[in-house]
Amino acid sequence: MKIAKQLSLLISAIFIFTKMTAQLRHVEPLNWYIGMKNPEVQLLVNGDLVGETTVSINYPGVSIKKVHQADSKNYLFIDLLIGKNTSQGTFPIYFKKEEKVIYTYNYTLLKRSQDPSQFKGFNSSDAIYLIVPDRFVNADYSNDVVEGMKENKIDRNFPGGRHGGDIRGIINSLDYIKDMGFTVIWPTPLLENDMPAYSYHGYAITNHYRVDPRYGSLEEYKELSVKAKSKGIKFIFDEVLNHTGSNYWWMNDLPFKDWINFAPPQKFALTNHRRTVNQDKYAADFDKKLWSEGWFDVTMPDMNGKNPFMATYLIQSTIWWIETLQLGGVRQDTYGYSDKTFLKNWSCTIMNEYPNFSLVGEEWSSNPLITSYWQQGKRNWDGYEGCLNTVMDFPVQEALIKSLTGKEDAAYLSPFTKVYEMMANDFVYANPNQLLLLGDNHDMDRLYMQLNQDIDLMQMALTYLLTIRGIPQIYYGTEIIMDNTGNHKVDGLIRSDFPGGWKSDTVNAFTGTGLNKNQVLLKTFLKKLLQWRKNNDVIASGETLHFAPFDGLYVYFRYHKSKLIMVVMNLKNEPVSFDTNRFAEIIRGNKTAKNVLTDETVELKSGMKVSAKSAHIFEIHP
Repeated sequence: MKIAKQLSLLISAIFIFTKMTAQLRHVEPLNWYIGMKNPEVQLLVNGDLVGETTVSINYPGVSIKKVHQADSKNYLFIDLLIGKNTSQGTFPIYFKKEEKVIYTYNYTLLKRSQDPSQFKGFNSSDAIYLIVPDRFVNADYSNDVVEGMKENKIDRNFPGGRHGGDIRGIINSLDYIKDMGFTVIWPTPLLENDMPAYSYHGYAITNHYRVDPRYGSLEEYKELSVKAKSKGIKFIFDEVLNHTGSNYWWMNDLPFKDWINFAPPQKFALTNHRRTVNQDKYAADFDKKLWSEGWFDVTMPDMNGKNPFMATYLIQSTIWWIETLQLGGVRQDTYGYSDKTFLKNWSCTIMNEYPNFSLVGEEWSSNPLITSYWQQGKRNWDGYEGCLNTVMDFPVQEALIKSLTGKEDAAYLSPFTKVYEMMANDFVYANPNQLLLLGDNHDMDRLYMQLNQDIDLMQMALTYLLTIRGIPQIYYGTEIIMDNTGNHKVDGLIRSDFPGGWKSDTVNAFTGTGLNKNQVLLKTFLKKLLQWRKNNDVIASGETLHFAPFDGLYVYFRYHKSKLIMVVMNLKNEPVSFDTNRFAEIIRGNKTAKNVLTDETVELKSGMKVSAKSAHIFEIHP
């Protein structure tokens, strides 16, 4: 009996000691900053039965405003109030139960490294280079496979597998990117995707505060941003507010029953993708609910932005990454799929904190009435207005492809009518100059394939994207005509490896080794066009005037007080002559122009000729 009692006391002592020395599993955000416009931060705390503890802090300038219990006893949410004159430093947070300290956590406050108004976003003077990191450059072979992660092999022969590209590879390629003429990089998500398969793409995040170790470390992520900035390259963070990966660390123990939409034991439901319901006056509540609450994929749970703790968690995560990486912008995946009131609060909170920042949303619709709904400044019929300053211009992307490939959908239409008329819809946007232009991206066929593998059409498309209003985005590999031939819309092939990014590659796009004649031609063409664009503010800030298509031609002008640019696109298979008197209202008697791509001087006169299937940029001089 005495032995049993002693054993019981020993077990109790071991239990108490274990609880007192135990570690909390998660405290997020990982740290916070002094001097934010909003002096509050809400900590998500996760640990065994932490919800049954009381919390105390003793640090000058920091006070606990409120502690919230969750549905799960393994969570607490702590609202901290941070005074303006608080000093940076680390302080303990005590978690007590029955007057005994169960957990101690040291939390850090940092000074902001720069004034929030100095966080400069991207604009129409920029050109963005979109990269899928796993498929760009593998510079660190030591992190290809990380022990303990669910997908733990490299297989470059499998389009849906991990190929090994990493952050170090992007860092090592910054000089190449700058030399090409790009001023912004946008890597697809680099956060942890600990999923058993198809984890390479990054859009099934399993931890919002952890860099996927197969890409590198947080320090390397910071290094990438710092070195990019030192070379005049801005950095876009690709974020996912709408959904996570199904292996997220909280999935087996959600803080609240409504933390995610259609959480077990509810019957699972996928989104209906009916993006019109946000604006539709007649939309049924059933369809609205399924649109915004249904899961994007069976492995991508839908986060519930209506839950105030989830909303705060996501907003703070964005701010944390902006401060940590000193970002130039955030690209928001699947914009519109989340609750739109939450999206308004998210975007306006970010822009209030960083007034010169850039937020771009992916609203994949070919209807400008849908895409324009989300842009800041748009007066919508229902009174909705968020603070998203940039939306992706999928309507013009689709119209451009249809125009160049002759898919005009009606026999009576002249070539270029689709893109001409789509440009005429710019009146529905609050700020057309802030639209993000694209020919392709990581979710659609490569531009070369969309254009029927026609290099002339490639040059025409790129000329258009880099001279019309808006912010152009070019997908990595476009410069060397990467394609997904014979594999229509196979995602892993659309995101193929960049030649020269692996030691064993025999073709090297960086040095030009092994490139064929057309690849060299297009790379040289794009580089010249990008470098020219970078030094011409008329493209960035000028007005636009276009003329109705005629005789296979589309002619438009970019202009301001001191400069005039004329772009002529000819879709015919033979040279075309035309009379420049048609454009007298904008040419205004000027007699000559310089062809930007050939450096030739031409006369602006009746009978001016342009070559077959080509685009020409003319700088018009008095």
